[in-house]
Amino acid sequence: MKITVRDISQIALFTALTAVGAFIKIPIPLVPITLQVFFVSLSGVLLGSRKGAISQLLYIVLGLSGIPIFTQGGGFSYVFRPTFGYLIGFVLGAYVTGLITEKLKTKNVKNIYLAILSGVGIIYAVGVAYLYIIRNLYEGKDFSLWLAFYYGFLITIAGDLICSYFASVLSCRLIPVLKKWERN
Repeated sequence: MKITVRDISQIALFTALTAVGAFIKIPIPLVPITLQVFFVSLSGVLLGSRKGAISQLLYIVLGLSGIPIFTQGGGFSYVFRPTFGYLIGFVLGAYVTGLITEKLKTKNVKNIYLAILSGVGIIYAVGVAYLYIIRNLYEGKDFSLWLAFYYGFLITIAGDLICSYFASVLSCRLIPVLKKWERN
């Protein structure tokens, strides 16, 4: 994969947008509602599977290196936080969203929304599983799978479904603009 200056700029932009999305939040117990899934979804759709995933991987690397760009700070110890699984899910979610979008014959709101929902499903699957494991094994709490599902999925999914829809609408507007920009 040949990386151009434009690619680096786009990857850096979505890394920064994901960081900004971490601070636009509604604080609730365990898993805050943020705009990160919105930007992760856009990165997959607009940058494609590889660059979208790279932008999210870069976000994680920067946060783990100590830059406080995660919802609750930064540093390597963040891997022991119950919500770190969602960050891992961002990489996989952006990749899957981008992969499905790349294979779409018709890029309309409905198809892109379904692609985004696939990525969001992966983010939540990894996030809820990690939440459950960290709360039980690392923190030593008696935290049932139901509680992990409740706090890690049920409370936050409505907001992410709405954000995913807006991401699909915005993507449909931006895809033609980006294609025109890439030709120049």
